Amino acid sequence: MKSDRLLSILLLLQTRGRVPARELADRLEVSVRTIYRDVEALSASGVPVYAERGRHGGIELLAGFRTDVTGLTADESRALFILAAQGAHAALGLDAALGSALRKVMAALPAPHRPAAEATSRRVLVDATRWKGGPQPAVDLDVLQDAVFADRRLRLHSGAAEPSTYTVDPYGLVSKAGVWYLVADRRGRPRLFRVDRVRSATLLPDPVRRRPGVELVDAWEVLRRRVEERPGGLDVTVRVQRSRLDLFLRLNAASLTALPEDDGASAWVTAHLSYGFIREARTLLAFGEAVEVLTPPEVREELAGTAAAISALYEGERVPRRRR
Repeated sequence: MKSDRLLSILLLLQTRGRVPARELADRLEVSVRTIYRDVEALSASGVPVYAERGRHGGIELLAGFRTDVTGLTADESRALFILAAQGAHAALGLDAALGSALRKVMAALPAPHRPAAEATSRRVLVDATRWKGGPQPAVDLDVLQDAVFADRRLRLHSGAAEPSTYTVDPYGLVSKAGVWYLVADRRGRPRLFRVDRVRSATLLPDPVRRRPGVELVDAWEVLRRRVEERPGGLDVTVRVQRSRLDLFLRLNAASLTALPEDDGASAWVTAHLSYGFIREARTLLAFGEAVEVLTPPEVREELAGTAAAISALYEGERVPRRRR
């Protein structure tokens, strides 16, 4: 919209001083002619802006002109530039809006606070993704966002080989460690749905039926504690062949409790996992001889027994069936 573009030009000039018309056009994705028309519109509305042509020319505001400031403190200014993890705004389709908002905030800051805010944006980076977690699948949040903001029910088809269908009442979306989750009630009970495992989602005409007095933060806290404080926690140490490490980390990201101990040279890498129950560790058998459990002994025994049963099955050493 033109009004947004005029405000962006005003704030960029206030922040940068003299700016070439070509640079403004490139940043706002319009033509140079449009920029000059916008400058004329700003001038007609009483903003003291002028253009100088030539090699060192550009567009700038009359010295001393400023828009109203916000009254933010230095710490508040810095905090605004340490924003959510990379990828969160992109997944929500808000990258362009974020850039525009930051330009407006920077221009509105008191002059003494600008250097600290600029330094923060260059020197502090928040990246919540796991090390060597592999590329995350693309996530389409459009329908889920529509349901969350329109307070509508959802029908989800979730799962891998045999997807299940759920009708849920969404509270909201949560991005944790680079992974998006939908927090919703199913039949009045809180559930957590990993968004990249949702095969399709349909917005229903029915209004959402949330539990009275429960907000997103409340439902998320219950689900988070359920995952992190599940009973029977079992710490497992394994070693993984380097050639299978990337796949191992991708498939076991949810169970990792620490970064792998990797010197970059050894053929084997040590990793630490946590399971709720001993049988969950059977998934490690999918890696065959590429993964060995080091501790605890009971997990080694569990996997050895399971492997022996599988071996006997394929060698034909099955228990004879009783004749009827």
